Amino acid sequence: MTTTAPTSAVTAVLTGLPGIRPWLEETYRWLHAHPELSLQEHATADRVVEEVRAMPGAEEAEVLTGLGGTGVAVVVRHGEGPTVLVRADMDGLPVREDTGLPYASTATATNAAGEAVPVMHACGHDTHVATLLATLRLLLAAPDTWSGTLVAVFQPAEEQFNGAEAMVADGLVDRLPRPDVALGQHVLPGPAGSVQVAAGPIMASCDDFRITLRGRGGHGSAPHTAIDPVVMAASLVVRLQTIVSRQVSPRATAVVTVGRIAAGTKTNIIPETAVVEGTVRTYDDEVARRCLDILHRTARAEAAAWGAPEPLVETFDHLPVTDNDTATTDRVRSALAAELGAEQVREFEPEMGSEDFSELPNAWGVPYCYWGFGAFDARRWADAEAAGTQAADFPDNHAPQFAPVLQPTLDTGVRAMVAATMSWLGR
Repeated sequence: MTTTAPTSAVTAVLTGLPGIRPWLEETYRWLHAHPELSLQEHATADRVVEEVRAMPGAEEAEVLTGLGGTGVAVVVRHGEGPTVLVRADMDGLPVREDTGLPYASTATATNAAGEAVPVMHACGHDTHVATLLATLRLLLAAPDTWSGTLVAVFQPAEEQFNGAEAMVADGLVDRLPRPDVALGQHVLPGPAGSVQVAAGPIMASCDDFRITLRGRGGHGSAPHTAIDPVVMAASLVVRLQTIVSRQVSPRATAVVTVGRIAAGTKTNIIPETAVVEGTVRTYDDEVARRCLDILHRTARAEAAAWGAPEPLVETFDHLPVTDNDTATTDRVRSALAAELGAEQVREFEPEMGSEDFSELPNAWGVPYCYWGFGAFDARRWADAEAAGTQAADFPDNHAPQFAPVLQPTLDTGVRAMVAATMSWLGR
């Protein structure tokens, strides 16, 4: 095996892309119009299985369903060679779509709290599923070009941060072949036709927290007879902002954000409790531990200052840093440049968003590479980039207006995944 698949082998696989493009685009449109919330991806999983079993060469594939609840894995053992795990996440978000697309989602669902909410593929997971299905279909149709084992994982609940964890808890390590490497990609703001890749930490760890402040209830007209947890919460939120600004080294990267405050039932009632929820993001486990230690201490001190009972501080939804292996990333970068052109391979700028992809390779202790591919019209993006207005001109992931251009976004995702996969499996 060479470190980069011969261009002829990649080309041989991708000669099939024009022929499946109508199917790829129609599959994507269906996925976009039928999003499902985390751990509710039943129709999506069924569609994945249906498409895989209809592929020429699918008799070689072993299909496992129900992994972690709604996850699907497809294992294709095809001769001697490495084992490559390739992952796509499947879930949508509780967002009302505002794209104006003819295939826009009008779906609704019931969330975990029993509330009816709109659902949209506002993070582009529909592109991930469609491009992984196309990669699998092309490789099955070109068996003479590759050798080894391909493991395609369609993962639930990335947006809820527990999909990969659920698959691992469901025996993923024992039920799938041990991979030599894991690969994943994500559609992101950027010019369609391009990719973004970098070695090292590219996405932050995540530790979500919940602080329940315990006061003493009373009448809104007589706050002196109560201990007001609402004012306590307001003061605490301000104090938490000093964790990064005054208690973490300026050389470290960290974010502490409070995203939710909940208290009370009526305007003239001082409630018994207030709940503050937020997230800590860093690139360093020690910095994360320090932030959480300070957070605990600050919450206790705030309560003590009010003469209130000690608060309940909980942490949950931990995600590790997405830390691309250098040698693996070098190989992927070479493959992407060979297929797409070096000018289309951009640097992945590290961000404070978090991903659970790495929990899959981490379960085996194997290296991985995770990269991005562009979502928006390249000419418009270039104009906005020259003017420095990308943030204003293009919606980010999770926005109601997030809508990747159909092409060349889908083709690029397929070409990138095929090229990267073939750099291990190609003959």
